[in-house]
Amino acid sequence: MSAPLPVPEASPDRSGCPRCRELEQANAALTRENETLKARIERVQGRAEAAERAGKRQAAPFSKGSPKRRPKRPGRRPGAEYGTGARRPVPEHVDETLDVALPDVCPDCGGSVESRDVVADQYQTDIPPVRPHVTRFRIHLGTCRGCGRAVRGRHARQTSDALGAAASQLGPRAVALGAHLNKGLGLSFEKCTVLYETAFGIDVSPGGLCQALHRLARATEPTYEALVASVQAAPVVSADETGWKVGGDKTWLWTFATRDLTVYAIHDGRGFDQAASVLGADYAGMLIRDGWAPYRRFEQATHQSCLAHLLRRSHQLIDAALAGAARFPHGVRRILLKALELRDRSLRGEISPHGLAVARGMLEARMQRLLRWKPSNPDNLRFVKHLRTEQPHLFTFLYDLDVEATNWWAEQAIRPAVVTRKVCGGNRTWHGALTQEILASVLATARKQRRDPFAVFVALCCAPEPTVIRLQPAPPPELRPP
Repeated sequence: MSAPLPVPEASPDRSGCPRCRELEQANAALTRENETLKARIERVQGRAEAAERAGKRQAAPFSKGSPKRRPKRPGRRPGAEYGTGARRPVPEHVDETLDVALPDVCPDCGGSVESRDVVADQYQTDIPPVRPHVTRFRIHLGTCRGCGRAVRGRHARQTSDALGAAASQLGPRAVALGAHLNKGLGLSFEKCTVLYETAFGIDVSPGGLCQALHRLARATEPTYEALVASVQAAPVVSADETGWKVGGDKTWLWTFATRDLTVYAIHDGRGFDQAASVLGADYAGMLIRDGWAPYRRFEQATHQSCLAHLLRRSHQLIDAALAGAARFPHGVRRILLKALELRDRSLRGEISPHGLAVARGMLEARMQRLLRWKPSNPDNLRFVKHLRTEQPHLFTFLYDLDVEATNWWAEQAIRPAVVTRKVCGGNRTWHGALTQEILASVLATARKQRRDPFAVFVALCCAPEPTVIRLQPAPPPELRPP
């Protein structure tokens, strides 16, 4: 027979032991924290997997996610409050008129047709016939009788003095179009050459077009330097930066924008020295920027922290929050939205300057009380520290209503560069990066000022010496000449 199993002794009752109760409470707290962290890890992993899948599906039809259950009806909304209806305007000139006669018989029943003596007009605007305009300059050569140096004639429409193997060149409008397509619209040089051949019958290689843009950039450099000087003297500047590549290496594309000017600069760093090389270390105007730390080193400037970045960060924290962790970002979001609403009411004249000052002080006090919180959530804790640093610059726009609450000037200016980066990734050489920043700055500024960039580039191409095309902002109405 087998030996009987031993009977376990009864565990001693430790309910009255203080040390045991302390360990049980600690164990329960660790268990709750473990469950919270597990749930958070699952949510973060799900979002990471979704972001990874979305990164591989940026093109249609995967780019916008699932369709809305109740999408808005496409097209223009009815009603007078949504603006006047628009149509293609009648062309200002007509190159050819064709008379379209009535048919002899009705195309439906074959009956005779009687004219009503009424003629209607229809206009058709098309691309000109595919034949490039070629100009031959017969340049007379001579010698100076005084110094013996060679002298040649120069026409106002010439873009270069090159002869011999380089005598066949692209015209100024063709070069200007290449700058607009490549630097403004992000079209690759290869696609530009296809367009030149298909639409205009011009045979040019990608390398030839690239060299033409380099020459245009050299002619445009004095104008770019004048733009940089104008930004440095501007009373309000919005700044931003984004990643870029030069020769496959990580660099940064900086953007400094005003209401009328845009300047791009490509540097190998993202620090204060790079920003100061464009804006000037002693800039003393209004700087509207995000929370990137190097901007705060412009100590002589007045700062406005971008509220859009803070609102986006609040939304991200709310989406990822568990339990009560959403209270702090919700509080920040309510205060910032209230500040924007107060700004709008003041601009509409619904509140007096005294009322604005009182409401502004109440908002600042609410933010001060909110920033006294000591959240346990690490993401909220980092947000608190950031807001404490940016607190003096949160409501500058409520002291001066002409100041924007966000850096949307720079955000809008940087979008075309992001599109170009998706196409080509950046520039192959620093020579190309210099051409990129010069031509893109002039293009963006000309569009802001509703000026024809073709006219600007044509004038620069045809100038015998590098010159400056003034693209400074227009003076205010009271200072404009009659």
